[in-house]
Amino acid sequence: QVQLVESGGGSVQAGESLRLSCEVVSSNAYRSIAMGWFRQAPGKEREAVASITADNSATYADSVKGRFTISRDKVQNILYLQMDSLKPEDTATYYCATGYVGGALLGPQSYRYWGQGTQVTVS
Repeated sequence: QVQLVESGGGSVQAGESLRLSCEVVSSNAYRSIAMGWFRQAPGKEREAVASITADNSATYADSVKGRFTISRDKVQNILYLQMDSLKPEDTATYYCATGYVGGALLGPQSYRYWGQGTQVTVS
């Protein structure tokens, strides 16, 4: 069983920063070759934010390039998303994902396990 526990969301002003965390909890030290962050705003489809592979190769959605940074603590098995220069359009529920099954690294269908989501509100 694999569980993802997200934290770090909140309400901030435009231009401020937030750091999201996602801890992978499993009984057998589960590791995935890729992990990702996704987000979903009310009334919109879930969209990719960023992904990172086991060799720390990162991929970003165009909308967050240069502002967001994804990183991974392999020892603690924690995924991070540093979000700088936040904009109101970044407002959404943010989800982390693991259990890469193949396909596009920024594709939601490529991941098996999902967190419960953490709300980010930018005003």
